[in-house]
Amino acid sequence: MDNRTSSLSDSGTAFENVPMDNKPRGAGAGIEKGAYDDSKVPFMTARTFFMCILVSMGGICFGYDTGQISGFLEMENFLYNFADQREPTLAFTWRRSGLIVGMLSIGTLFGALISAPIANHPKIGRRLSIFGWCMIFIVGNIIQIAAEYPKWYEMMVGRIVAGLAIGGLSVLVPMYQGESSPAHIRGAIVCCYQLFITIGILLANLINFGTESISNTGSWRIPIGISFAWALILAFGILLFPETPRFDFRNGNIDKARKNIAKFHGVSENHRVVRDMMLDLEEKLAEEDTKTGILEVFKGKRMMYRILLGVGIQAFQQLTGANYFFYYGTTIFSSIGIDNSFITQIILGSVNVVCTFPGLYMVEKFGRRKCLTIGALWMCMCFLVFASLGNFKLYNADGSSNQTIGYVMIVFASLFIAAFASTWGPMAWACVAEMYPGKYRSQGIAFCSASNWFFNFYLAFFTPLITDQIDFAYGYVFAGCNLCAALLIYFFLIESNGKSLEEIDTMYLMHVPPRKSTGWNLPEDIVAANAAAREQGQRDRGLRERKHNLANGGEKNEVENAGNGSTGLFEGNRA
Repeated sequence: MDNRTSSLSDSGTAFENVPMDNKPRGAGAGIEKGAYDDSKVPFMTARTFFMCILVSMGGICFGYDTGQISGFLEMENFLYNFADQREPTLAFTWRRSGLIVGMLSIGTLFGALISAPIANHPKIGRRLSIFGWCMIFIVGNIIQIAAEYPKWYEMMVGRIVAGLAIGGLSVLVPMYQGESSPAHIRGAIVCCYQLFITIGILLANLINFGTESISNTGSWRIPIGISFAWALILAFGILLFPETPRFDFRNGNIDKARKNIAKFHGVSENHRVVRDMMLDLEEKLAEEDTKTGILEVFKGKRMMYRILLGVGIQAFQQLTGANYFFYYGTTIFSSIGIDNSFITQIILGSVNVVCTFPGLYMVEKFGRRKCLTIGALWMCMCFLVFASLGNFKLYNADGSSNQTIGYVMIVFASLFIAAFASTWGPMAWACVAEMYPGKYRSQGIAFCSASNWFFNFYLAFFTPLITDQIDFAYGYVFAGCNLCAALLIYFFLIESNGKSLEEIDTMYLMHVPPRKSTGWNLPEDIVAANAAAREQGQRDRGLRERKHNLANGGEKNEVENAGNGSTGLFEGNRA
């Protein structure tokens, strides 16, 4: 592997990609210096932009469901149809509200785990998997819309089915984006998944606000029905895009892989960036076995470390406490005396969307480690203040709520959401999409997503019970979790900003210390050794290709290859 780290860490307007031995890559295969394109690489192509927008629609499906259920729990007709407490007022007990809200996460957990082998199947892949999960999401929503009084379990079953799809999409969306995006903007592209989650939450809050006054089932059926749109846009839109280049390469579709790498980068197929990526992919593939079961992921080099790290990052994304507000925010702010808690949810949802945009910039400007560490400490501080105000200052001696303190709590809840939206919300997904090699990527992301959904279920199901027992002191638990999250990132996560996926894999294999990983470059002696090994390997491969051409196509094919300046490397299917 050549030393491209410094160039990949630049602003992304151009790549120099000059190896440290000053020899052009591929020289040993008969490619002369200057035979490839060295023009500027565009910062972002229209194809990459629209891919980012379309695939991120999977985030809207997730966020919209999260936002709508919070409002449903306070809607009169939803309470009338499904609440189990009828006297003195209609209300959900913690068990039933936990089951209706939390069982979606059980579906997502299993959806995340089974999505990996499906996405790896050579006849299905990432693209068709996304289409299939969208169809399952639609089926789940049909079941929810059809739920009738008093069959609350129909709503629960529908959410489990929809959860299967959301879990599958939570694996496939970051994977598709990470495997298709240029390295210099990959972090921002993957972070758009979280941006669209926040947009989905806000859309659900706005639609809930518009329908909550409807006295019949339309108050909750209309919001569910609108969710069909997000799934249909993603399902049929993804069919207009190709399979990811890395999936194509690993399944022998070399020409397609090279063509799509060039298109996503906005350069010719003969560009140095395309050639370097193809060489990196071949090197990594040559080091791997051809088949991988989902449990074999733990046997790979440094994979146990990376699996545990990724699982921890996704667990802490939930344990930051963000969904404490998103799932039960309407109930929380109603309890502290806010007249219309639906408006409060819209405020928090708006903060969530707006503050995610700076995160798209910060992830590339400041890197993952710094943003995640500072973000976790910021959220820790916000929860300490929020919990202390709720415990010691909110209620007056007569038991009434102090609205001034309530508004201050909303301010600190908003500051918390701002920190989450700009750091842990988007960047946790970016980190797990980057840290695994191609052979184990789908399995690794699946385990991480399953971790996310397991703790999502824990929060959704047990939060009503816990808050009933300790009320706002629950915030101290989240404050402690945020402190632990900051320590996890500081001591264990390698900085991946600007690195190719293959370079990130090499950093983990070489045990690069996380605290020294920012700005790390491959040592010169290793660069030289890799270049020599690659040169010899390409000579051998070129000789085999020429013998094959002479045996099957005669001298004509050999002359044509020579005239094109190619040895046949990557021109056909992988042997």
